[in-house]
Amino acid sequence: MPHPLNTPLGRFGIETSVDGPAECVASIPAGGMVNALTGAPTIAPLAMLVDHACGLVNHRRRDGDEWTVSSELSLEVDPDAAAIIAEAPDQPVIATGRPFGTKIDVALALCELAHRDTVLGTATVRSFYIRTPGDLESFSEGPTGPMPPGTLADRMRVRVAESGGSARALVQDADPVLNNLIGIVHGGVSAMALEMVASAAINAGRDDEPLRTASLRINFLRPFHSGAESRYVGTPVRVGRGSGVGEAQAIGPGGATAIIARLTAYR
Repeated sequence: MPHPLNTPLGRFGIETSVDGPAECVASIPAGGMVNALTGAPTIAPLAMLVDHACGLVNHRRRDGDEWTVSSELSLEVDPDAAAIIAEAPDQPVIATGRPFGTKIDVALALCELAHRDTVLGTATVRSFYIRTPGDLESFSEGPTGPMPPGTLADRMRVRVAESGGSARALVQDADPVLNNLIGIVHGGVSAMALEMVASAAINAGRDDEPLRTASLRINFLRPFHSGAESRYVGTPVRVGRGSGVGEAQAIGPGGATAIIARLTAYR
């Protein structure tokens, strides 16, 4: 099922073929995508797919008066994932998500990511349940079709920001299509941007082979709103010859950190 182009999922070409509390199967086109800061191939779209596939499983387990909000996202991926995708860039990455454990005030879902017959990674999303806001409305209906043209950065509405030293930053410009149903930037969009800035930070000034993402761990702390002051900032924690660890933050208009992430990468 292709999603309307006036939704975050439609903007990035996500299609859902199975949608239920026991299983969700969805795909995203990831070939030819590059990091907005480095121009290197990126696996960032996998984070968007994980947020959707695992988050949807948790969402379908809700009671009638509940809604879900992501609190944690974890992705473990083959460092060769970008190269594997590049071998058949027209083929999407497919996520198969399933519930794990008992639903209480929170729920956990896990998924496997595959490209053709190759497993690229595993991931989890933990969601907590809130009472459904009284004014919550569904997305309006709209046309469906192929993913809109433009770069990944164009679709994310991010642009390179000035940053000092080895830090790397992106501004999150406002775009209502990128918001979720409660009016904040979709968690999958933020997850992609956090991967980009952290990866760029640990590869800043690197002359050797680039360090490639192997794990991404995200905590959603508070709502993140887009705007001229909203940004993602990545900084290196430790960078060696064959591995590196970086951190990233999504910082909202008031200067408060809304989301934090840690990325580990290997040559």
